[in-house]
Amino acid sequence: MLTLTDKALEKVRDFESSNEKYKGKSLRIFVQGGGCSGFQYGFAFDDKKDDDQIIAGQGDINILVDPQSAPYLTDSVVDFVEDLRGSGFTVQNPNASGGCGCGSSFSCG
Repeated sequence: MLTLTDKALEKVRDFESSNEKYKGKSLRIFVQGGGCSGFQYGFAFDDKKDDDQIIAGQGDINILVDPQSAPYLTDSVVDFVEDLRGSGFTVQNPNASGGCGCGSSFSCG
């Protein structure tokens, strides 16, 4: 469904090891309305695993995706970048038809 790069996995592990509140939680990746282009990505640590959520594992990291976000994230690659503009997770999404300069929002269609 979606893949995290080695650098993204390493950063998730860093978050878990450096902060007690993240230990034992899954990484939730979601899409919500908003942003410059119509949709934006969201990332959060969560321990709620509802029946309607898609749970994928990559190594020792569990990933949660809700059914509404799943079609937008299919075949996406999540990476973690650090550059002069800052640091954060990025998504290479083959389903996006457009995006904006900030890199955190996209459009489909």
